[in-house]
Amino acid sequence: MNEPFVTLQGWVGNDVAFRETKDGPVANFRVGVTPRIRRRDVGWVDGPTSWFSVSCWRMLAENVRDSVRKGDAVVVHGKLRTDVWERQDGQSSTTYVLDAQHVGHDLNRGTTVFARVSRQDRADGDDESEREVKALLHSQVEDLPQLDSQGNVLGQRQSPAA
Repeated sequence: MNEPFVTLQGWVGNDVAFRETKDGPVANFRVGVTPRIRRRDVGWVDGPTSWFSVSCWRMLAENVRDSVRKGDAVVVHGKLRTDVWERQDGQSSTTYVLDAQHVGHDLNRGTTVFARVSRQDRADGDDESEREVKALLHSQVEDLPQLDSQGNVLGQRQSPAA
């Protein structure tokens, strides 16, 4: 058992991409993780946001499709792997992918309601093209926003209710 298991807390950065494959249903999304750093002279500040691609399979994929939305605070636990791929400009890039075993809402950030489901209750999901899912998994980190510790995009004005 040499596979690294990790748990991370962060904010969902996109709508969940769901598709059916020959190996079963898969759901993919990105999670932005922004650490809080204590600096002696200024107190707590937000560090740089790290982005992770998350892949969920089978029943977990279906439940994530039905439960997780962009902007949700989540806790994800699974096997961390690196995916090396070639960009359009011919250069090699690496994406950190978390093959999720568990996904849940972070109850430190809000509330949720649990609803048990059975396979018979499932509706067929929309198919996502292979190219769109790969584009989501391999989007460049520099193309993704920096988040504060509350999951807000830095530099965007928040509504008073937020």
